[in-house]
Amino acid sequence: MTAEGFLEGRRLQMARGVLLQCIMGGYPPARFYGSDDGDLALVPDPAQIHRLPWSKQPRALAICDAHELTGASSNLSTRGQLKAVITQYKALGLDPVVATELEFFVFAPNTDPTHPFQPPVGLDGRREDGHSAFSVSSNNGLRPFFTEVYECMAALGLPRDTFMHEMGISQFEINLLHGDPLLLADHTFLFKHLLKEVALKHGLTVVCMAKPLAHTPGSSMHIHQSIVEVYTGRNVFSDEAGQPTATFRHFIAGQQTCMADFTALFAPNVNSYQRLCHPFASPNNACWSHDNRAAGLRIPASSPVARRVENRLPGADANPYLAIAASLAAGLYGIEHKLEPSEPIQGEFEVPDNLSLPCTLHAALERLKRSQLAKELFGKEFIEGYIASKSMELTSFYDEITPWERRVLAAQA
Repeated sequence: MTAEGFLEGRRLQMARGVLLQCIMGGYPPARFYGSDDGDLALVPDPAQIHRLPWSKQPRALAICDAHELTGASSNLSTRGQLKAVITQYKALGLDPVVATELEFFVFAPNTDPTHPFQPPVGLDGRREDGHSAFSVSSNNGLRPFFTEVYECMAALGLPRDTFMHEMGISQFEINLLHGDPLLLADHTFLFKHLLKEVALKHGLTVVCMAKPLAHTPGSSMHIHQSIVEVYTGRNVFSDEAGQPTATFRHFIAGQQTCMADFTALFAPNVNSYQRLCHPFASPNNACWSHDNRAAGLRIPASSPVARRVENRLPGADANPYLAIAASLAAGLYGIEHKLEPSEPIQGEFEVPDNLSLPCTLHAALERLKRSQLAKELFGKEFIEGYIASKSMELTSFYDEITPWERRVLAAQA
């Protein structure tokens, strides 16, 4: 839209079905988004209008809410779903607080998708070979790229905590500062967009797939969650003596109860399960533990005021609005129903059958399809539309034969 049209308040409308567009560009049948495929109104959030600092031509981006033409929030909007969950907490006098940790890879351009990704050639003329994890000099070869990333984050008002080289080849992680869940989802979305745009300027490719390289750790989007009282700001996960509260237990239990049903919301793509089935600290379970990275729900070591629950299931490919909404909705379900968690696990452990999670997209979608709980918390229209879109993506994947099948199976017939 032109700047003039935007400033005049001209309304931007969009077909309702676009909210269910699958990643290949197609759409499920119209019955999933209203047979008329009528319009939605895109309503800009005044706090989320940003001049894009990496663009030479003056351009701006506005994050919008999707509203029905009646003025109500669209049930198909993931941002709307997150806002609804936050409202439910506020009705109880509570404010959820979250932070996201996002991992990503920086690669050389990949013009042929049949070839594996490669790390870029750095300023030293060499490609990283995988020995730079957590090194203080690990990103020196990419310093011009990261310098502009930091500058653009500052220009967009995206506060950052820590930035580090992760375990994978040319893999990095950013920890975004904790705060309001909607704001953190917006920040995560903007940061991913920023990364890809700045990378293109530097002749690089940023990839937020869950598992872009074989035999290498995948990329997560861990979600740290706590809850405070609206008026006092007190963390309700800790009592006055600094001990865990019943609310803390109930929140964990809600996450455990919902994780299997919600796996397809946290792990939305075929590739998501490549990360989960080759763990490298990417646990595919609903166990919980104090500071054990093998558990799907980890309680990081912290002071009582910072007591929180880390959901380690979502990958970097997850929709931040939907993943945060699903995780918080699960915790709230546990609080409202006063559920009790399993015993915490420590050390090496076997995952009980009742705490294991779906390990393929097909299994996760089947579980979501049977979940009355998901339909109760997010609405039948959203869940059925989401499943329809993701089923199209899964069918598209099955329509292709992989190099592994040709290499290994062709000679077996």
